[in-house]
Amino acid sequence: MNYIVSFQERAKLGFEQLSKQSPVTLEKARLQAQKLSTQSKSVFKKKKN
Repeated sequence: MNYIVSFQERAKLGFEQLSKQSPVTLEKARLQAQKLSTQSKSVFKKKKN
């Protein structure tokens, strides 16, 4: 397997993967970001104690 991939090839592969995913609304993206933010804060608090 060839692990040396140019930036352009990596971008092309990324776009191909994104095109296969279903579209996400702005509201769903905001909810996901908020959920991840609260989860990361709780994990950080647990590790800090």
